[in-house]
Amino acid sequence: MNKNEWFKRIPKVDILLETEEIENLIESYGRTSVLSGIREEMDILRKQISQCETEEDAIQRIEELVDKIQEGVEKKHTPNMELVINGTGTVLHTNLGRAPISKKHMERLALIASGYGNLEYNLKEGRRGERYSHFEELLCEITGAEAAMAVNNNASSVLLILNTLAKGGEAIVSRGELIEIGGKFRIPDVMEASGAVMVEVGTTNKTHLEDYEKAITEETKAILKVHTSNYQVVGFTESVSMEELSAISNERDIPLVEDLGSGVLIDLSKYGLTYEPRVQDSIEKGADVVCFSGDKLLGGPQAGIIIGKKKYIDQMKKNQLTRALRIDKFTATALELTLLEYLSEENVVKNIPVLEMITMPYEVVEKKAKKLLRELKKQNMPGDYKLCGCESQIGGGSLPLERLKSAGVSIASEGISAAEIETRLRKLPIPIIVRIVNDEILIDVRCIEEKNMQMIAKMLKENRVFESVS
Repeated sequence: MNKNEWFKRIPKVDILLETEEIENLIESYGRTSVLSGIREEMDILRKQISQCETEEDAIQRIEELVDKIQEGVEKKHTPNMELVINGTGTVLHTNLGRAPISKKHMERLALIASGYGNLEYNLKEGRRGERYSHFEELLCEITGAEAAMAVNNNASSVLLILNTLAKGGEAIVSRGELIEIGGKFRIPDVMEASGAVMVEVGTTNKTHLEDYEKAITEETKAILKVHTSNYQVVGFTESVSMEELSAISNERDIPLVEDLGSGVLIDLSKYGLTYEPRVQDSIEKGADVVCFSGDKLLGGPQAGIIIGKKKYIDQMKKNQLTRALRIDKFTATALELTLLEYLSEENVVKNIPVLEMITMPYEVVEKKAKKLLRELKKQNMPGDYKLCGCESQIGGGSLPLERLKSAGVSIASEGISAAEIETRLRKLPIPIIVRIVNDEILIDVRCIEEKNMQMIAKMLKENRVFESVS
């Protein structure tokens, strides 16, 4: 066995560059990238040949070289961010990007993003403009606030507000509202980063008005109220209302700030859901500054939206942190398009995907589930498919106790575990993210478009998801 002879059979780089397959790769991805891919695969091939036991094995690996080069180069140029199908039933799925933007809005966004736009240019007056101007008036009209702006997320909103209003001073907050959001980010840590000194009042389950009154000193620069949108404390509890806090803040001339978290602009109780305080309610009840997320119940892009009294918003716009936290042209465009829908509540529940999915009647969800079941059975794949009832959730730290009556398809396949099927679904050309319930796959269809049911079934068939590997 002379392995040196095997190594001599490896094609030289200049020979590989003359093959049709490699020439096509160069045309698509460039010579530099392809050369790098060739060298990487040849290094791998040499290591493999050194471990080969037979000449036939070595020759086979050499013959596979061009294919391996193609696979490697194409994989390196394939984006890691992929479109996935949300079969979990969680509408605002944090790991899947929270609120999807409507296709109609994306067409407009693509038009703006692929060219130039008047992000910070006043077309009417022919001079520099303000990026908030595209949606500030809309926010004021919808919420009743005097002024508005936006930063890159709601944690940034809290950071900017407190840094502007309370840096070097004290900010009072109830112990029962010191929440933790995703990724172990906590209100106390954000407050510390802002430069404000946190003053805790009350207890975990009860905070009284007098607790705030006793805590106010000459160093008090803000009162912060945090809406616990991602959990609820029930039982022996008590908190202080915005109206009561507003009376104190007005009397002492201390700005009252409310972090609403999810942020909702319509009354969801009209659609059979638990009432969630609207942003407008906070302004009406006397909050000086209110902040909330753009990509949760609002149904828009990731953003931290700040509204309130003009004198405070103007201070924040001038804060040097604002430039570090500001939104880009994609967010500004998507936010304006989203807010335009709120000028008509009849349209907003149809045109904002999150609201459409949350308010979707059970009969509509069940109809979608039945269609998916029919399409799956048409493919004659192995396995047991059943229509089943289930519960969706809103997710994204919004309405944590709310459960939405939903429907889906449960799937079991003999000889293949639910965990294995779940893995295979994640590796599809368009990954499908699902739940495992009672050792069966559950595809909750609430967040899946009806037009995609046939495509899903064919994809499962073509990729032999439910077939045992012998």
